[in-house]
Amino acid sequence: MSETTAAVAAPTASVAAPAAAPRGGRRVARRVALDTARVVLALFFGFSAVAKIMAHESAVQSFDRMGWGSGAMYTIGGLEMAGAVALLVPLLAGVAAMALAGLLAGASIVQLTLLDPPNAVMPALLIAVVVLIARDRKDRTAELAALLRGLTAARRGGQ
Repeated sequence: MSETTAAVAAPTASVAAPAAAPRGGRRVARRVALDTARVVLALFFGFSAVAKIMAHESAVQSFDRMGWGSGAMYTIGGLEMAGAVALLVPLLAGVAAMALAGLLAGASIVQLTLLDPPNAVMPALLIAVVVLIARDRKDRTAELAALLRGLTAARRGGQ
């Protein structure tokens, strides 16, 4: 009986030890997934921005349909480009994700009210992704805030 107990106990002990490994593996998988999402979203927003900044016919037509002028088109294109670039900078990615969540919320509302309501789903889904990125980058965002507070304090001290 003791041999059977020892044979059963040994595998159980070896199974319990690696339980910590999947946790680390999940963290790595989450990091890879979110980093991939950041790059894909940066490309998405970059291409969308270029269409607006270059006044591509499709962008002009969309803004005309909304009754908005070219100034709004260029502004939104500029914001998208800034967000795309900032998503690729680790220190700025969290702030960029939060800003892009606001831009996407506006896009979803515009789709619902002025354009094609079924297309409002896409920006709403992307909000979920940028919120996950912002949450993942909260430590870097706090680091950025501390850096900016330090610069502000140094400026005040130097005056």
